[in-house]
Amino acid sequence: MNQDRLWMRHAIGLARLCPKSTTAFAVGAVIVGADGVELADGFSRETDPKVHAEEAALNKLGDEPSTRDALAHATIYSTLEPCSQRGSADRVPCTDRILAAGIRRVVIAWREPATFVTNCVGVEKLREHGIEVIELADMADEAMSMNRHLDLN
Repeated sequence: MNQDRLWMRHAIGLARLCPKSTTAFAVGAVIVGADGVELADGFSRETDPKVHAEEAALNKLGDEPSTRDALAHATIYSTLEPCSQRGSADRVPCTDRILAAGIRRVVIAWREPATFVTNCVGVEKLREHGIEVIELADMADEAMSMNRHLDLN
């Protein structure tokens, strides 16, 4: 569990790099292999105004068989619950991206509030597909600190 906290702190640091937005959360994500080595990381709006953190990290990985095998044993750390729907109709939700990548373990710090999506069911959808989801609720305040300018109810 100490490793989970270490990687979540890294994800929180990435979230602090996000360009400020009044229409989206600042989120950081890190993908870590079974050997404890970082495979990729990303943050919201890293490469374009609509990219989510998990999407940015996954986009950095290739689709080679060795990468797919590594992802089957990897953990993705995200400061916020992966989205189950997107405001941008042309973008695949992060839960679907995680499922397609074959990642079997997800660690989050806080659940998505109804700020932009009224009923995010990312955690539920992942668990329905047999994905282990760990919530580090004691790290939620730190993970949401860069989003305090938004309505977090």
